[in-house]
Amino acid sequence: MTVSLEQLRRCHFAVDLGAARTRVYVKGSGLVVDQPSVAAMNTRNGALIAVGEFAEQMTGRTPDYIRVVRPVAGGTVVDIEMAQRMLRHLIGDKMRRTLRRRPRLRAAACTPHDADPLAQRATIETLVGLGARRVELVDTLIAAAVGCGLPVERPEASMIMVCGAAATQVAVLSLGSIVTAQRIPVGGEAVDHAIVQHLRHAHALVLPSQSVRPLQIALSGNGLTAQGPASTEIHGRDVATGLPRSVRVDTAAVRNAIHTPLTAVLDGIGRVLRECPPDLVADLADRGIMMVGGSARLPGLDEMLREATGVPVHIAEQPDVCAVQGLGAMLEGQVEPLVLDPLAA
Repeated sequence: MTVSLEQLRRCHFAVDLGAARTRVYVKGSGLVVDQPSVAAMNTRNGALIAVGEFAEQMTGRTPDYIRVVRPVAGGTVVDIEMAQRMLRHLIGDKMRRTLRRRPRLRAAACTPHDADPLAQRATIETLVGLGARRVELVDTLIAAAVGCGLPVERPEASMIMVCGAAATQVAVLSLGSIVTAQRIPVGGEAVDHAIVQHLRHAHALVLPSQSVRPLQIALSGNGLTAQGPASTEIHGRDVATGLPRSVRVDTAAVRNAIHTPLTAVLDGIGRVLRECPPDLVADLADRGIMMVGGSARLPGLDEMLREATGVPVHIAEQPDVCAVQGLGAMLEGQVEPLVLDPLAA
């Protein structure tokens, strides 16, 4: 792990700053914030108008003087000041006053695998602006593995796949550390983009903008699986006339459209398995891959991975919040480190 469990037990709150959602866990109180990482501001006076779900609903529907921004991209803070303002409003005045009463306030945060020093520094500066005197960084892969109950501290292989909005991270863990890992710049947003482009080229249809995820509009239920409906009706805007129009889309064609970005994910899994020691790969034949993250719910993704790799693929019970729940378990002291007794001389 990036830091020791003893250091994490001293932290008072934990933050998972994701490209899609921001989650905050407070020691003793549990998960107190789970909102979209979106803020709306007035460009005339710089005032913050809305954050979270209300700000996300404004996307594509605002006048010129209101700008909707996402201060986090790809798990990295790209606008420190706006991220601090967004977090202050999401946490609320009452909880912030409670946290500030703690002597030497400490915080923990998730960072993507192999995040560069500038990205780590941006995360630290964001939480320091909230009053934290010390910030501990934990690899998202480790936190998510703990959150979904994988035995990361044992001398056996655990493979986890974190499906985020901007990137997918795959790793094999053993003895509390990452043995081998890959970060693929393909996530839920790339899948959404592939569907949007397919509808634009095949049906000359433009979907409504980011207020609702294109995937959720295009395919409901188990539409991406072969057992799903053969077609579905889509409402959007005609490319040529600009008028509203409805078309019936073949779901098999949509499945083919999203296979292109997902091929990069399959290649990343193959690289991880090739670089992994044979003994650990043998463990994975029984335990398989654990999928977490918001995009893990993509219908049919687990079946596609199962067919491509030949190993079992499982989806965590609550894939969206595994990373922050893992941080919370470390803060609460629920994770026991592996103790190795020294051999007697």
